[in-house]
Amino acid sequence: MIGRNKNAETPGSIQQGPVEEFPSSKKDHPTPKRKVAEAANKRPLVVDDRRQAQKDARLKERAKRDAQYQAMRSGDEKNMPLRDAGPVKRFVRDYIDSRFHLGSYFLPLAVAFLILSFLSTQLGSAGFFITVAALYVYVLAVFVDSVFIWFGLKKALTAKFGPTSTRGNLMYGVLRATQLPRTRLPRPMVGRGGKPITPKAPKK
Repeated sequence: MIGRNKNAETPGSIQQGPVEEFPSSKKDHPTPKRKVAEAANKRPLVVDDRRQAQKDARLKERAKRDAQYQAMRSGDEKNMPLRDAGPVKRFVRDYIDSRFHLGSYFLPLAVAFLILSFLSTQLGSAGFFITVAALYVYVLAVFVDSVFIWFGLKKALTAKFGPTSTRGNLMYGVLRATQLPRTRLPRPMVGRGGKPITPKAPKK
């Protein structure tokens, strides 16, 4: 019928009461994704503070150097740097430390000759010439002694460890021979005239 209210009750219809509004169960913010939640719970493996990371690295490096220095003083080969570790290097050190070498006193004698050269100028040209000549004679003697060390060490290394063991170790021995025995690092483990106590070479 015209003008009939659409909301009017019709026969047989069920009257609906006012709808109660329940509080919404939705959150005020969206639920974070699983990846985001896991990332928030994880602690960063890399320190964000670069200064602190650099400081820690320096402390570790310093501790490592201190351990290596103490190892060279005590003879602990397990903690020695790679430059001085191994049975071949130990043999070279024993070979040098058990013998007398002219180059071992090069530094103190060079200082003595330098002082004498200044003093000899007051004595005239003859005194200065004698001092300089003595210095050159000593340097030549050290050179000849180093040649004997080179070939003698080469022969000993070849006989014990094979020909490939001489690479880099001959100069290692010659340079050690130019140092005072008390100042050598790693510390000498044998005295002059003693026999090397080098461990056996590793099996190939």
